[in-house]
Amino acid sequence: MKMDVDKNTKETGVELTEAENELYDRQIRLWGLESQKRLRTANILISGLNGLGAEITKNIILSGVNLVKLHDDKLVTEEDFCSQFLAPRESLGNNRAEASLTRARALNPMVDISADTQPLKEKTADFFGQFDVVVINGASNEELLRIDTICRDLGVKFFATDVWGMFGFHYAGLQKHSYVENVFKYKVISKPNEKVKYETVSTPVQREVDYPAYSNWLDFDINAPSYQRKLRRDGPGIVLLRVLQNFRSANKRDPHYKTRAADIALLEQIRDELAPNSSLTSDALGLLFAQISPAVAVVGGVVAQEIIKVVTKMEAPHRNLFIFNPETCVGYVEAIGVN
Repeated sequence: MKMDVDKNTKETGVELTEAENELYDRQIRLWGLESQKRLRTANILISGLNGLGAEITKNIILSGVNLVKLHDDKLVTEEDFCSQFLAPRESLGNNRAEASLTRARALNPMVDISADTQPLKEKTADFFGQFDVVVINGASNEELLRIDTICRDLGVKFFATDVWGMFGFHYAGLQKHSYVENVFKYKVISKPNEKVKYETVSTPVQREVDYPAYSNWLDFDINAPSYQRKLRRDGPGIVLLRVLQNFRSANKRDPHYKTRAADIALLEQIRDELAPNSSLTSDALGLLFAQISPAVAVVGGVVAQEIIKVVTKMEAPHRNLFIFNPETCVGYVEAIGVN
């Protein structure tokens, strides 16, 4: 059943304590007191505590939200130490969410932080309904579609995200999202017969935008003739994302450095079946093993900033697919399913 109230529309009657005003002083100067109050009431789920999950967690905790739930049923491995800075070395073999708790809590004692280790596939609507924003990292397309559908029914904002090696993405499923955007105009302030002088005037404008469901990405035709020009301009990032997600669905795992040669061959096979004429090279497929710190820093920073935009309702979030290209180290946004 759909909820009649947007979960992200919260009363900001909450008052910050003196300690909070002091801690968040720079942020309040940046995005305003009302925005900080909205953050102070926000409950965030971050599922998947690999390097990307740790980066998003750090940024969201430091922003000053009310609650962060760290969710993961996987264990800490040696591969995590490439980029997962919340889990200490001695936590090898322990649950990733629980291993990340101590360092996460040290970032900001004013945020309620807890861990959940139950498998994601066992989570129902009651679980996701506790949150204002749900971030799912490292899940299959089937699971992302299921959770996005639940979130749309509940009015919960949804982000799907992932990083493979130096490549990453996020998809924003925000349903009907309203926000305030500052529109800037130039006003003449000089007197007659004087050299013309201008003053910048900022006017806040309320906007509302529809964000398509995650199913629009699954239905997107990467070989559509109308899309080929944009594909040549932006590079094969979208093709690479489809290849990686198909690899995960088919093999129930991601490409792994211990089976590098065999996995590159499997990726090439999927690429050739999906997009035979793609410019996606085998060299690019060799950049996908273990999450690399610079990539998770970029993608995690972008995802966290988008969450802050959504919660504070300030500025337009990306609409709706963000791709980080590992060959150019440049990110770009693609509108999927947007009329």
